Amino acid sequence: MKRQPISRRQALGGLAALAAIPANANRIWAGSEKPISAGVLTKATGGGHIRQLLQGLASARGVARVAVSDPTGKRFDQAKAILGDRLEGLYRSHQEMLRKARPKLAVVILEGYHSPPAIRMALEAGSHVITEKPGCARLEDFEPLAPLARTQNRELMLAMQTRMSQAIQKARELIRNGYLGKPYSATMDWIADQTRLTRPEFHGLWVASKAKAGGGKLIYHGIHYLDVLQYLIEDRIDRISALCENVGGQPIDVEDAAVVTFRMRGGLVGTLNAGYYLDRSKQNQIRLWGSKGWMHLELTSGEPLKWYSTHPDAPRGVQLFHYQDDPSQRYRALVHAAVDFARGQGPPPMTAEECLHLMRVIFGAYRSAETGRTQDLG
Repeated sequence: MKRQPISRRQALGGLAALAAIPANANRIWAGSEKPISAGVLTKATGGGHIRQLLQGLASARGVARVAVSDPTGKRFDQAKAILGDRLEGLYRSHQEMLRKARPKLAVVILEGYHSPPAIRMALEAGSHVITEKPGCARLEDFEPLAPLARTQNRELMLAMQTRMSQAIQKARELIRNGYLGKPYSATMDWIADQTRLTRPEFHGLWVASKAKAGGGKLIYHGIHYLDVLQYLIEDRIDRISALCENVGGQPIDVEDAAVVTFRMRGGLVGTLNAGYYLDRSKQNQIRLWGSKGWMHLELTSGEPLKWYSTHPDAPRGVQLFHYQDDPSQRYRALVHAAVDFARGQGPPPMTAEECLHLMRVIFGAYRSAETGRTQDLG
């Protein structure tokens, strides 16, 4: 059935409905209005963005209470300050928290190499799971988790907050309605500062260790754009080749530069340059070309989404979509969507199958860099 094009008014404004996020968007959601309990599994040296994820739980209308487990106890004051009256309890044991609080939604905020056991524990306890990236340090530790989620009738979601950007939602809406036409190619840059890598305190962090993080710039930042492109196009990367290097020469054993080329099942070819090259700030972009037009996004600069289409229903000339969002707002929207899903009120922001394929893309790139050979992902 041919999709109907959106109107000019729809094309120029508004946020695409979050109900269109996953492949199972046609499902009718009729869950409980009752708020759910949530749990946070973290520790002092856990993953990043704990503040934004806690704020998401604190502001979600569908959350009644939140339990927090941290074996070190060093996150307790932060949890108290952010969660306030929603804080149900503080635990030194993840197992005890899951057993006593029985959260419907568990948020795992741990180092990459500590994440898989905690994810497994939460799934087996009957919780849906959001996990902060990278979610693992080895593919073989992550691969059993998606089948486990299916067996438990639960969902596993990586915290891919870039999906929640208003500009990404608008671009996906335009692509779904034919304004890009057949996707031809994409080029993406996710560039940050080299300065952070020169600091001695960074050298001792888990993110600077391949054994603990699985990799560097690619798995920590580049992963967002490889995910969001597949989300925009609604297609999967099936071939990938990469070079991963330490171009800055800092005493770390992860890459600070990754240059990736890839192909999608539908034929799109693309590149990603992810690296720490600047003295400060960021330079990020996503460019897309198709048979009927192009799109340009700069999510960190505040520039509007620019797009142009030769589709007969498209407005003439280059169009601008102005939006206002930032990473903290996107994390909040991600948590809210996951809460709604756990309540049966909407789709998950990401599925376990999408998470597993994304990790295969990332580790396929690393395998390519190690072997010098293009990797087929199927």
